[in-house]
Amino acid sequence: MNPARRCSALLSQLCAPSRGGTAARGPLSQAAGSTCYCHSAVSGGEGGLKRTCPQLKPSRASNTGAASVCPMGGSSSRLFGTLAQSLNSAPLAQPEAYPEENPDQDPEELLRECEEVLQRRPARPHRNLVYPSSMAPRHKHNSSIRIMQWNILAQALGEGKDGFIRCPLDALNWEERKYLILEEILTYSPDILCLQEVDHYYDTFQPIMASLGYQGSFLAKPWSPCLDVEQNNGPDGCALFYRRSRFSLQATAHLRLSAMMLPTNQVAIVQTLSCRATGRRLCVAVTHLKARSGWERLRSVQGADLLQSLRSITSQGGPSSPEEGAGPVPLVVCGDFNAEPSEDVYRRFSSSTLRLDSAYKMLSSDGQTEPAYTSWKIRPSGESCSTLDYIWYTHDALSVDCLLDIPTEEQIGPDRLPSYHYPSDHLSLLCDLSFREGPHMLI
Repeated sequence: MNPARRCSALLSQLCAPSRGGTAARGPLSQAAGSTCYCHSAVSGGEGGLKRTCPQLKPSRASNTGAASVCPMGGSSSRLFGTLAQSLNSAPLAQPEAYPEENPDQDPEELLRECEEVLQRRPARPHRNLVYPSSMAPRHKHNSSIRIMQWNILAQALGEGKDGFIRCPLDALNWEERKYLILEEILTYSPDILCLQEVDHYYDTFQPIMASLGYQGSFLAKPWSPCLDVEQNNGPDGCALFYRRSRFSLQATAHLRLSAMMLPTNQVAIVQTLSCRATGRRLCVAVTHLKARSGWERLRSVQGADLLQSLRSITSQGGPSSPEEGAGPVPLVVCGDFNAEPSEDVYRRFSSSTLRLDSAYKMLSSDGQTEPAYTSWKIRPSGESCSTLDYIWYTHDALSVDCLLDIPTEEQIGPDRLPSYHYPSDHLSLLCDLSFREGPHMLI
């Protein structure tokens, strides 16, 4: 048995349910475990850890030759602490409640640093913001909320497990790849960022995003495949960030998705946010469903379980201002569903009583067709060009103002994804959403 798996098994047997712990607040080199409170909504504070990331400074060594796998690991105490809490399904205390501090990182300065580090790499594919012709008129005081959805590719999987046979190993070097990821995020500056396959949350994304003014939440997979890779950086999972200047946190739920009453390895984060400017509420969820062909039925049941939880959470939220009426809280669900639009889990979401629609259908001429692909990769088993990633939204409470288009086959290149110019095997999705006003809101 893999050593990490063996330790995980021991931890699951030895750990009794614990309550009342607090998140680590010491230096980043110390343990920083994540707390999982499954199937519970907990009112939470906000704020962020004001600290830049010492690991962000790049190695100046040349990357032109074949590179060996770079060390991905942190302290073993962080890894095992995260595992212990992820495997414990008992409700725990509010996680990651860092003191609120002002951001100290200039986004433009960090973007320039990214460009300097990446100057030897080809530019990312150019992508335009597209404004659907059918978009509803927006009230001048109702500014858009920018949402980004992205499976960023776990570092341990990219280097040690996924087998991208046309991607040079040094293109996956974390010391430069992380700058490609950050450059994409900084370029579009989302108000809400939903990520999957995050295995560098505590040493990279949480401190950097906090320094830029975001509050983050992370939930690891209980049995992450990253743990099968030597020199891993702990389990991968989902992360959700929101801009603290734009939103306050009302409640959080960390969910371990179930299938036929049995817990699975897939998770979701659900947060209810309140817009500081308008007082209106928005529920945001991020998830990553089971991968690979042959698991369509499990994905469908996982989706049903998530939808049931979302119905409960949004109905309990209630209105936060007279303008909202008496309906449920508007909802945005971002995720790598690992499912084409032909799968049952897609049909479950599109026909749900939550009145969800897929934002990226708006890119098509008829407004009813998903993009041809959101992921395009070449593995030993062959080439895979698939539509797997979605941004779902409550269509009668929210409207789509604009979307980031999908790169062409020529822009992606013959070696597909990931590559020197793009850090993941999945494309980022981005849209601007607005609250519908008055008569547009159907209860």
